[in-house]
Amino acid sequence: WALHLENVTMSLSGQYECTFATYPYGTKAAKIQLTVKAEEERHYLKKVWLNQTLEIPCLEDATSENSSIYPFKWLVGENGREEELVTKEPSSPAVYRNSSMLPRQRVLLGLSNALKVFPTKISDDGRVYSCHVLYHPERVQKSSTTVRVFGK
Repeated sequence: WALHLENVTMSLSGQYECTFATYPYGTKAAKIQLTVKAEEERHYLKKVWLNQTLEIPCLEDATSENSSIYPFKWLVGENGREEELVTKEPSSPAVYRNSSMLPRQRVLLGLSNALKVFPTKISDDGRVYSCHVLYHPERVQKSSTTVRVFGK
């Protein structure tokens, strides 16, 4: 016996009970508590050499789901501020934003929506790059990567 839920939203959170009658043992029941999370976030650390290309996957351990069929955005954060770098809707070209932290010419989308930044600079050290994938209006998966830049 199984319960299949589609288009899961937070409103489906709660306790579910399955009850059925057996003969000759009587009624049997099982309960399960379902908690639906609105978003999931993972944090990573990426080390890169000065003046090299920094490449950050959108979702480090992406599942078999094809993330390119969902809207997503890349953001950059520093000192408590966060700015959009790139947004992309399915079947549309990427839209690059002008950021005070990172000039447009240094940013490019790579394969599987990876963010490429070239060349890396000392000012990139400590910045946090976040990819947000919108699987459903109530389901966002986030991946944040803190960058450490090293000089030779």
